[in-house]
Amino acid sequence: MSDTVIHVENLSKRYVIGHQRRKGDGLRHAIEAVVRNPFQWLRDRKQAVLKEHEEFWALRDISFEIKQGDVVGIIGRNGAGKSTLLKILSRITEPTSGRIRLKGRVASLLEVGTGFHPELTGRENIFLNGAILGMSKVEIKRKFDEIVAFSEVEKFLDTPVKRYSSGMYVRLAFAVAAHLEPEILIVDEVLAVGDAEFQKKCLGKMQDVSTKEGRTVLFVSHNMDAISRLCGSAIMLNKGCKEYNGSTKQAVQKYLENFSQIGQPGNWLDIAACPRRGLGTKAFFHSATYLGQSNEANFWPLSEGELLFKLRISSDLKRTVPSLGVTILSPSFHKLVNADTVLISRPIHLEKGLNEVHIKIQRLHLKPGRYLVGLWLANSVNDPFDHVESAFEISVLGENNRLGSAITHDGVVTCDFTVYQPALVI
Repeated sequence: MSDTVIHVENLSKRYVIGHQRRKGDGLRHAIEAVVRNPFQWLRDRKQAVLKEHEEFWALRDISFEIKQGDVVGIIGRNGAGKSTLLKILSRITEPTSGRIRLKGRVASLLEVGTGFHPELTGRENIFLNGAILGMSKVEIKRKFDEIVAFSEVEKFLDTPVKRYSSGMYVRLAFAVAAHLEPEILIVDEVLAVGDAEFQKKCLGKMQDVSTKEGRTVLFVSHNMDAISRLCGSAIMLNKGCKEYNGSTKQAVQKYLENFSQIGQPGNWLDIAACPRRGLGTKAFFHSATYLGQSNEANFWPLSEGELLFKLRISSDLKRTVPSLGVTILSPSFHKLVNADTVLISRPIHLEKGLNEVHIKIQRLHLKPGRYLVGLWLANSVNDPFDHVESAFEISVLGENNRLGSAITHDGVVTCDFTVYQPALVI
């Protein structure tokens, strides 16, 4: 018997986009146009009807298979078709063409509070959501205490969920989806709503679901560190098409090659177009550049030198922002450096319009190599204005101002050390 639990064949999804009609297309103007030149009006009307509707292919000829117990990451920039694919697999929407075959029950967590009724309490929603997933009342009761303990909302269990915060919503929704024993668990970027401790807890649970319980997990995220640690393979989508399906390491590398800008010292990079999580209109990163301290190295950052970041931030009004951070990450998205103003209690004051902020790292303890730079702007961990996980790529030079330098050992950071060998007394 085949152990394939998800089979997708030539899957496509088309949407028809309606465009707003121009001013002057009302009845009075139409009558005037008909009277003046009826034949010209007919020709114009035919063209206008064609322009009012445009086809958009969210997915185009996607095919893949997923085995039982696999944890598969779905990656790609915003608009690549990730969420559309998950909605089709969750049977929320129908494909335009192609077919899918699923073996077993599917639990989906695609947005905060999926399948919850806002007027019902947390307790009632656990039973409602479990019933929607096809569980019997006996099964739900058996898992009830585990769900409540994992979600950490026991104090508010008999409160209508419409009064829950977004973090509480997500805790309970994930707890239900993960504990009610579906054969296939589908999780979208929704976990980004939770705090860091809860995200770690969820990733651990998904690992247990796959390795210990043999269930299949599909995980969509822009967090390449989480994708790398959790997923055994990954599918990369680009403009609705499957660009890669294979090892997670190769998928992440292709993602970075396609979507990370390579920064040159002193050159301003457009950050507004970068993939990001939760970009709003209140405040966001507009552009950025960086400089090392050495003129001899053409201002490339040196392994033990200074590194200055210049950031331009757009704000819709005058505000004070507690947390402005620059992170430096490894190519596999492990966070190595976190220069966040909240750590030094130094809030940033933004004026309405375009602002410029400089952050200087006094000494960069990184060995020569290539690194990614992420940007963070927030009121708090759960209230980000903007988060660009991979804004651009930088190169750190080493001895003799070369990228490779003489350092060939493993590791990430540099360190000063001495060796002392005491004499043995026998």
